[in-house]
Amino acid sequence: RATRFWKTKLNVMHIELPPSAQKLINTAKSTLAYILINRDGPAIQPGSRTYERAWIRDGSLTSSAMLKLGLRDEVRAYIDWYSQYQYPSGKVPCVVDRRGPDPVPEHDSHGQLIFAIAQYYRFTKDTGFVRSRWHNVVAAINYIQELRAQRMTERYKSEELRAYYGLVPESISHEGYSAKPMHSYWDNFFVLRGIKDAALLASVLGEHEYAERYRALAEEFRTDFFTSIKLAMRDQGIDYIPGCVELGDFDPTSTAIGIYPGGELARLPREALERTFERYYDFFERRRQSAIDWKEYTPYEIRVSVTFLHLGRKDRTHSMLEFFFGHQRPSAWNHWAEVVWRDPRHAAFIGDMPHTWVGSDYLSVLRSLFVHEEEAGDLMIGAGIPEEWIDTKEGVVVRDLPTYYGSLGYSMQKGSNENVVIRITGNISSNPTGFVIHSPRARPIQGVLVDGERLSKQEGTAVRLTTLPKELVFEY
Repeated sequence: RATRFWKTKLNVMHIELPPSAQKLINTAKSTLAYILINRDGPAIQPGSRTYERAWIRDGSLTSSAMLKLGLRDEVRAYIDWYSQYQYPSGKVPCVVDRRGPDPVPEHDSHGQLIFAIAQYYRFTKDTGFVRSRWHNVVAAINYIQELRAQRMTERYKSEELRAYYGLVPESISHEGYSAKPMHSYWDNFFVLRGIKDAALLASVLGEHEYAERYRALAEEFRTDFFTSIKLAMRDQGIDYIPGCVELGDFDPTSTAIGIYPGGELARLPREALERTFERYYDFFERRRQSAIDWKEYTPYEIRVSVTFLHLGRKDRTHSMLEFFFGHQRPSAWNHWAEVVWRDPRHAAFIGDMPHTWVGSDYLSVLRSLFVHEEEAGDLMIGAGIPEEWIDTKEGVVVRDLPTYYGSLGYSMQKGSNENVVIRITGNISSNPTGFVIHSPRARPIQGVLVDGERLSKQEGTAVRLTTLPKELVFEY
């Protein structure tokens, strides 16, 4: 019975890679198992020792990762369970344990609960579930507005305090600010995500007045938020996006939340965003090559690797994954601890191991290599598949991978004359705005055949179609 249970749970993911890449799949399946093992009943927990508590922060992102690979029941149970601890004011507790909800204010939590509900809807289209949790959404938005009102008084319109205007107040949701609360952009990225998702959920329920109000609120908040970023950069004399208003701190693992799940890649100040991650990657490379002295790091950095995928640099995504895989200890456990020390025998804090919030970040990165949804509505296919996988006899095979629009399957293999042949299957029940199919080869595409018909014009390394073909051939 135990064997059947685990086979059923872990075989929801059907991705076949060459033997050289099998470690990626083994780690994903092990991570799914660790997530389920770390649960206490419906409570999704990032660990079973140091972190034997259920955060909505970890839980919402872990829930999203589980949905992406086909696990639904556990996510619904978690949302139903956690939602009951929302305060009458609409405040969502940051964490729940055996003592009940923790009253410490962490202002990312309100948007995270809405995000979890919206993700469940996107993958299941279960409007009945959304209706059952609608009161939680409305209450959370009302509480967000109460928080923002504290930073929308005349005092915060002054030049000295204008960078705080319209944000939610300071909190310690970001662990780096536990000694002193800060106006964290991490919090505000999740607030924006929650407001946008509340508008979506209102629309699917036919609550048109709420939908219109929440869309307008999202635009208003985004304006205040991004104005704050620009003012903080000016006031701190920096050219990257900081982690909070007060410090001008460099914190790319926090800023990455603005890309996923924030979905603000197209609207964030682009030059500052690119400088932020160029600076991070320069540091990453120097650390990887031991050109700088380092003692430890937190594998939450894994989430930054998906940012480079969104920025069109899959080479960096894979370079980062290779580095992180070198720090799985013990290697056969297919996991990461919360803290990795350069000296594996150094006796110091490692947090929980396996640490399944780190693990769920990895699951989201892995799935994005094969398919991910863009905020504007496009479905991105194969954006992270490297050339070397295609030049094997196995190629890449994906079956029944859940998306917002239905299940997707495809094979991507080498054809004649270095061509790449992609055969697509699946059950796409609702169309995105477009299907963007990426070439695995770095060189420009010379021609594209779509179901035997040649496209008249092609540029770059991807093709965008309005309908999903059965077969596509990239010519070089």
